[in-house]
Amino acid sequence: MKILYKPFAIIAGVIAARLGRTAFKSLWSRIDTKEPPEPTTEEASLPKVVGAAALEAATMAGIGAAVHRGSARAFEHLTGSWPGDKRQKEKDEEEEE
Repeated sequence: MKILYKPFAIIAGVIAARLGRTAFKSLWSRIDTKEPPEPTTEEASLPKVVGAAALEAATMAGIGAAVHRGSARAFEHLTGSWPGDKRQKEKDEEEEE
């Protein structure tokens, strides 16, 4: 059943990327009127470059997780089968020790 989830995951990835970019641009526009600096931009300060990268990474990761979780729930609702692991493997290994 997990193989049937692959198209859902691909579509979710595309949606998450678009939503993440839009959200990051919206958040950055509240911080600065200019575009976020690239790491190789000469006149950009280090804190601004690192801050922009960290904000972008956090935004993309958070939205990606939310979209993938939503697509997994939708898949479960449609098929009755959860597409991923039922438990966290690391948590189970800690409890066994």
